[in-house]
Amino acid sequence: MKGKDLDHLANELLDAELAGTGTRECRLPTREGIAAITQRYVAILLPVFLRKHNGIPNLDTQSYLQEINRPLTDQICRALQFDARVHGKEIPKKAEDCAAEQTEAVLKQLPELAQLLVGDIQAAFASDPAAPSLEEIVLSYPGLETITVQRLAHRLYLMGIPFIPRMMTEVAHSRTGIDIHPGAAIGEKFFIDHGTGVVIGETATIGSEVVLYHGVTLGAFNPLIKDHHGQIQRGQHNKRHPDIEDHVTVYPNATILGGNTRIGHHSVIGGNVWLTHSVPPYSTVVVREPDPVIRNRAKPPLIWEI
Repeated sequence: MKGKDLDHLANELLDAELAGTGTRECRLPTREGIAAITQRYVAILLPVFLRKHNGIPNLDTQSYLQEINRPLTDQICRALQFDARVHGKEIPKKAEDCAAEQTEAVLKQLPELAQLLVGDIQAAFASDPAAPSLEEIVLSYPGLETITVQRLAHRLYLMGIPFIPRMMTEVAHSRTGIDIHPGAAIGEKFFIDHGTGVVIGETATIGSEVVLYHGVTLGAFNPLIKDHHGQIQRGQHNKRHPDIEDHVTVYPNATILGGNTRIGHHSVIGGNVWLTHSVPPYSTVVVREPDPVIRNRAKPPLIWEI
């Protein structure tokens, strides 16, 4: 293909990709930028805990926070500007100032997020007999990394910052295989054991001291509810995902669906359970044990004598 043909094809491709945005002039938030911020945040918060726990002099936290401050302000500014273009609104003239204010508001919440992290680490140690130390949990547990990122993304989500919260949780999802929407509200001392395949939807709420195992889904039973205009209802106002009260344990591959489904406190949901209705506190929900067929293949074959 000749150079002119490539230029023409590139323009057509760009037109198709930006159809509906109404512009070619936009600075999108970047996956690479958000990934760098997310990983830097985790790399700052977890070592701070380790050093404090082991009595080591603290890091130069101010310089580390500055490494997040400027990039996050830039990405939020990009998100605000692009969101305005997507919705056909005038780009805010002081988008940079607004982004700086929102970044400052987020950074002020880091001490509270650090306290939540401490509770999550303690919950993992208390719930997992395979954990030999707090240090191993901090350095290696994928569930801890995911919830650490999600808690930050949730604060951005509540502030109404577009795009970035979901991009952050997808960074964690790609690294750990645990998919938690930034809209999910999660209480303190939360532990995900193993974690692979866990999915938690946008409107789910989780109380304090809850334990989930791998493969658990807190999902939507009928997510395609439409309004009177025939459009799918989106966001927090369309309650699609279940509520899990305090001190609940959900074992592997359980599926709990529906915005009206509430799991009462101190309940235990067994493995492979499919649940679409509420259960009261102190419930135990299990699948009836199947009747296995066992054949002994080690029995030697018959020898016929002639």
